Amino acid sequence: MAEIRHNVVIKATPEKIYQAITTQEGLANWWAKQTTAKPDVGFVNTFTFGTFRNEMKVILLNPNKKVEWKCINSIEEWMDTNISFDLEEKEGRTLLRFTHSGWRAVTDTFAGCTYDWGRFMTSLKSFCETGAGTPA
Repeated sequence: MAEIRHNVVIKATPEKIYQAITTQEGLANWWAKQTTAKPDVGFVNTFTFGTFRNEMKVILLNPNKKVEWKCINSIEEWMDTNISFDLEEKEGRTLLRFTHSGWRAVTDTFAGCTYDWGRFMTSLKSFCETGAGTPA
């Protein structure tokens, strides 16, 4: 199975980044403006991009360390994939290891999502460092 991976060094604490990737306000400021989310295991976060909708079940929350979601409703290629955010503090900065795993094949959609996730990781970094992201 294929996976998309991005490592990003962010000049912010793991606590700040954890809030950005687990709360409705945080997620709406760097990924999807139309977000319904709660930092509760079992909750289904919903992200809407125009007519495109993703539903991600929160399956792991390790405060300030790791967040993991399972895609339960989206386009076919996203179904049953996992998204994880691993946070590690290093010398006053945080290394974010992002992974979107479980892809069944490397397709044009996979390639496009690799690019899009890179853009959104830049948006997350900007939001955590300056307070301004570029959500869809």
